[in-house]
Amino acid sequence: MPVPEEKARVLPVIEALGDLDVAVSIDTRKAAVARAALDAGADILNDVSGLADPEMRLVAAERDVPVVVMHSIEAPVNPDIDVEYDDVVDDVLAALTERVLVAEQAGLDRSQIIVDPGLGFGKTPAESFELLARLGEFEALGCPVLVGHSHKSMFEEAGRGPDERREATAAATALAAERGADIVRVHDVDPNVAAVDVVGAVRDADRG
Repeated sequence: MPVPEEKARVLPVIEALGDLDVAVSIDTRKAAVARAALDAGADILNDVSGLADPEMRLVAAERDVPVVVMHSIEAPVNPDIDVEYDDVVDDVLAALTERVLVAEQAGLDRSQIIVDPGLGFGKTPAESFELLARLGEFEALGCPVLVGHSHKSMFEEAGRGPDERREATAAATALAAERGADIVRVHDVDPNVAAVDVVGAVRDADRG
């Protein structure tokens, strides 16, 4: 059986990263791709559809790996979809609560389920910033929280165009860390590590 094109592109990259001291995340909605990637050495499964496919839930449970469950309205994900929320934070929390329960029913422990509120996916810039501002409310899910905000169009709300988002991303990283994010997904590692380190130093000072 021929290897699908998506697998053929991804697997050599994952195998090449195998000797490095890094965790490799595979971003896919397809169970077959997920299995192949995990076989090749991937450590984390990232499903932007929130484990909508029952087969993907089985893969996650069988392999006993951390799973990122992102909030999105559609699969395939359309980041430009116009969605009306009663309250964006409450609605996203409710949807992610359902996804977490589905993952638990498939056999995953809650500590392995990483929730991502999906900034920019079916949310206006203002709604994405509201999610960031109220990020602490996601701690109620009892899961690690991931924020993926790097270089996104939401920063147009702060007057930053496509080529002006490096510093804005680092600022949002600091806010996310301060509000309880456990993981941030970013392009520019160094300034965002610095942002997290500053938040950590402030917390240490408060404890002192």
